[in-house]
Amino acid sequence: MRGDDHFKRAVPEIADILREARLTDKVSFAVSDVTAGVLRESNDASTGRPPASVTKAITALYALDALGADHRFETRLMATGGIEDGEVLGDLVLVGGGDPTLDTDTLATMAANLKAAGIIGVRGAFKVFEGALPVFARIDPEQPDQVGYNPGISGLALNYNRVHFEWKRSGGNYAVTMEGRTEKYRPAVRMAAMKVLDRASPVYTYESRGGVDEWTVARGALGGSGARWLPVRKPGLYAGEVFQSLVGSHGIRLGAPKMIETLPAGEVVVTNQSADLRSMLKWSTNVTAEMMGLAATIARGGKPDSLKASAQDMSLWAQTTLGMTNAALVDHSGLGDDSRVTADDMVAALLRVHGTGLRDILKPVILRDEKRRVIADHPIKVDAKTGTLNFVSSLAGYLTAPDGTEMAFAIFASDDEIRKTLTRAEREGPPGGASWNARAKRMQQQLIERWAVLYAADGQDK
Repeated sequence: MRGDDHFKRAVPEIADILREARLTDKVSFAVSDVTAGVLRESNDASTGRPPASVTKAITALYALDALGADHRFETRLMATGGIEDGEVLGDLVLVGGGDPTLDTDTLATMAANLKAAGIIGVRGAFKVFEGALPVFARIDPEQPDQVGYNPGISGLALNYNRVHFEWKRSGGNYAVTMEGRTEKYRPAVRMAAMKVLDRASPVYTYESRGGVDEWTVARGALGGSGARWLPVRKPGLYAGEVFQSLVGSHGIRLGAPKMIETLPAGEVVVTNQSADLRSMLKWSTNVTAEMMGLAATIARGGKPDSLKASAQDMSLWAQTTLGMTNAALVDHSGLGDDSRVTADDMVAALLRVHGTGLRDILKPVILRDEKRRVIADHPIKVDAKTGTLNFVSSLAGYLTAPDGTEMAFAIFASDDEIRKTLTRAEREGPPGGASWNARAKRMQQQLIERWAVLYAADGQDK
């Protein structure tokens, strides 16, 4: 189906759009012309609602302001005590520098570079420093234990702080693996362990015990075989174990990683730099947002002792710099329940930063027909940040109408009453959540199509 054909339809009224979505009284939105800065349409736009991952757009602006678009995070290998005939006389230290995109492939390159630098052995211990950022076991304590989007946060991350759990049934038993997996490598780790138990519920349990992330899973939930990513609660230890395995393949034997809180003096032997900040912002993960947000707060002179404290600093910055007078955020990713942003404030921020490059790091939004088929060559172009929680759906960014008129918009939908009834266990996949989200996304597209017809330059007086 061509977009031009789909676009030539009667423009629905706001009340009809909300009624069809069954979201009346649960939606706030605002849309403004970018050139004139004129508010074109709004609904309950001063009510604060959970922004979900739309928060990441604010975090991106915060990080760009504090760190700069060209900022790169460094992960280093340091040697203490000097080096003699290729042997480190003291300790080898893996030093995290806040890179949220570090993965097993990169650690493998660092291991190879250590060998290429002439290192053949280490007399002392293998140590890991993750204190460039504060260390937290979870982003949001209200989420289920097993969801991979709610891992630990520290100055050292690996594979977005997720461990790959895989199971295969053989007879009446299961073979399980816990790995720091990428396409190239599959290093096993000891710091995360899984036991398959005979029980009906819960499906997963988690406990931190003796330096190990100890998991159990209900046998009946597994089926024949499968895999999923589980969150890592000890990011530094995870990265250390994976590096120990990788460097061993080059004949460099290291002891088990030891976590340290103070960075010693030493000689930098290997350095890895991340991509620049602007490039990294295209990867929309909770770990990326939280680590960048913390790094920005610290760069601005803050000393956050919690994600909420850092998010409060970001909220104050958004109020004074972006004109978001009611911004109240509890983290940098939007995962927490208690963050609130108004549609009015979000549009005000989008207008203020228009032309600074934010649209370039937002993602194109695919528009679909009533049967959820992609509409090829749709005449409306949308670049925005999406946000999804249980019974929360958000979208904010820019749209360009067929005649070239550009608008900034924000749509926040949430059903707080349903959310209050959910147990912690239900949050991974609550009954009715998928259908609610589908209706909300359909509503968002109907609003965008309405605005592109009514408020384009060639349609405003018709």
